[in-house]
Amino acid sequence: MAETLERALGDRSHETEAASVLVGSALNDDDREFVEHWCVEVGTRAAPGSPLLGLAGLCLGHTARRFGRLSDEALALAVSLAARAEADPSDVDGRAQDGYDDVRSFLHLR
Repeated sequence: MAETLERALGDRSHETEAASVLVGSALNDDDREFVEHWCVEVGTRAAPGSPLLGLAGLCLGHTARRFGRLSDEALALAVSLAARAEADPSDVDGRAQDGYDDVRSFLHLR
């Protein structure tokens, strides 16, 4: 997984494969810290406009739903990606907002 994501962060032609790996991890991996780590890596390092940015936010929502918590760093990223998506959907797609809605719902935030 790490190799696939690192490759995509360096070469956007690998983003489709990376997206599948990231979603699969968020939905199935039992190690919350590992999932969060890669969501944060992708969400902070992917190029502006990359579909991986919105997907990282969505996957943080999946993680919040599955584990009932997020680290402070992951929560801050979910907020940031959702704000970027609202401000400029060509920068971060709307999946980041969907993910943040899930974060707020499952972590009982306002």
